[in-house]
Amino acid sequence: MMEPKNLSQVTEFILLGIPFLYDFHRVFFVLGLFMYIVTILGNGFILIIVTIEPRLQTLMYIFLSNLAFLEICYTSTVVPKLLQTFIQSKTTICFHCCLIQGFFHFFFGSTELFILTAMAFDRYLAICKPLQYPIMMSKHVCLQMSLATWYAALIVIFPNSFMVWRLPFCRSNVIEHFYCDFGPVLRLVSADTYLIEFLGLLATFVSKAFSTFCTSHLLVVSIWYGALVFMYVRPNIQFSFRLSKTVAVFNTMLTPMLNPFIYTIRNAEVKKENSSRTLILHLVGPRRRAFSVVDPSLWNIIPP
Repeated sequence: MMEPKNLSQVTEFILLGIPFLYDFHRVFFVLGLFMYIVTILGNGFILIIVTIEPRLQTLMYIFLSNLAFLEICYTSTVVPKLLQTFIQSKTTICFHCCLIQGFFHFFFGSTELFILTAMAFDRYLAICKPLQYPIMMSKHVCLQMSLATWYAALIVIFPNSFMVWRLPFCRSNVIEHFYCDFGPVLRLVSADTYLIEFLGLLATFVSKAFSTFCTSHLLVVSIWYGALVFMYVRPNIQFSFRLSKTVAVFNTMLTPMLNPFIYTIRNAEVKKENSSRTLILHLVGPRRRAFSVVDPSLWNIIPP
């Protein structure tokens, strides 16, 4: 256990990681690395197949592409540092890097919540108002909604991050977490953090209020909001972070890994496109594709 240091001004933080898993750190490092690679490959597959297959460039798959990109970014802000805590007894992060990591972690996470909301609204219109759907949801509107989710997340997260950035950190430099979560970071502040806690709770409730459940989103949204409510919707941040860190691992690694399988890879439309063949034809180039579609009846005009 790292001893906390009382510093006049913190220049770096020490991440405690997950101490109760250190006895099995090699096993969890391999497991975490495997889940991270599957997450990158699964969400990367979605981005590639939607990009190269015109028939999948529909409104729903535009949202799914945004979601896949966000999952890669969201996971990449946290998991590399988590894996480092499994192989090093002392993991440090500089002051500014810690605050930047916290900002992007919450920014990508909040954007994903708004994307899930937009996806639910899109499916609601498609199912409940099929006749008006082509009029109400065009590709232009879809792109505007996707862009609006990024702006909304920035508006929600930036004030909190800016206020945390300006707080005095003089108590200690030991963060009881495997990344710079604002909850454990606020415990190190030598000032009143009530306003920031209130804004954080308000941001969580705003994201939840905009969510519309539908069948295809139920599992993912339940996991997301269940974890968020457990970790952040509390009357006071002064509590043990042991169980909270376990939930954070679940929310940071498991959900991004499962999303490609829930939304796309097992989707009938993706299977119908014969994705492996599509990727091969895209790689071999247009000349090979043109040759492969020549009508065999034209072979008769070739002289013997």
